[in-house]
Amino acid sequence: MVMFLMTDGQFQLVYNVLSFSFASMMASTVFLWMRVPSVNDKYRTALLISGLVTFIAAYHYMRIFNSWVEAYTYPAAEKGAITIGEGGAFPDPVLSGVPFNDAYRYMDWLLTVPLLLMEIVLTMKMSPEEASSNCKQLGAAAMLMIMFGYPGESILEGDLSGRWHYWAAAMVPFVFIVYKLLIGLQDATSREEDSAVQSLIFKSQVVTVVSWCTYPVVYVLPMLGIGGAQSVVAIQCGYCVSDIISKCGVGLYIYQITSTKSENERKQGLLA
Repeated sequence: MVMFLMTDGQFQLVYNVLSFSFASMMASTVFLWMRVPSVNDKYRTALLISGLVTFIAAYHYMRIFNSWVEAYTYPAAEKGAITIGEGGAFPDPVLSGVPFNDAYRYMDWLLTVPLLLMEIVLTMKMSPEEASSNCKQLGAAAMLMIMFGYPGESILEGDLSGRWHYWAAAMVPFVFIVYKLLIGLQDATSREEDSAVQSLIFKSQVVTVVSWCTYPVVYVLPMLGIGGAQSVVAIQCGYCVSDIISKCGVGLYIYQITSTKSENERKQGLLA
């Protein structure tokens, strides 16, 4: 990835956002996995996968965070004194010579995005064959989307036409996924007898789509004139916010869905 000099404020903003993202992913993992015994057996796979998504993301955010810290260094303070820059501010960091490895983020998406889509499918009322078919379609589309988008991520300056081409290629499977979530799975959603469950499943689909719509927007920021260090800061912060919503937020919806369906089935069993 192209490296740029950062101000102290820019470096600290990315530092704190990455740290917050790591904590969010880890906390979500603990909660989701601890709640697995509370749902019926047939819904546990969806909840386990949801926790696996945030666990994998937490690992990669730890690696991204460490890489970010290693990529920059602050000037050493003079002996017995605190280094203060102009206006009483801390000095800006300088490049350490160690490149920032943003590929961790795409390695994370390659694993977690297909799983994220599968966990939504597994909460729906489908036959095993139908669920398998939808998981394969969505998983394959997700992997293509990520593989098409990755080569353009490193193009941050100069001729950005290549970044546009990769963006356009990634948008093809992206549009298919959005269509599948909002329209293609409507029939499965409508099979739910409980309106509360229907609403939760639909909300999980909408939240996924809305959060995902920020990814292509963040991707084009360098092509809209946001360059240099600003582009790196905007991309890192934008992707972090989207990841928290689509992984932690949707994970909580998955828990609500599986918990509600389990409770309904327990009540039906008592009535029977």
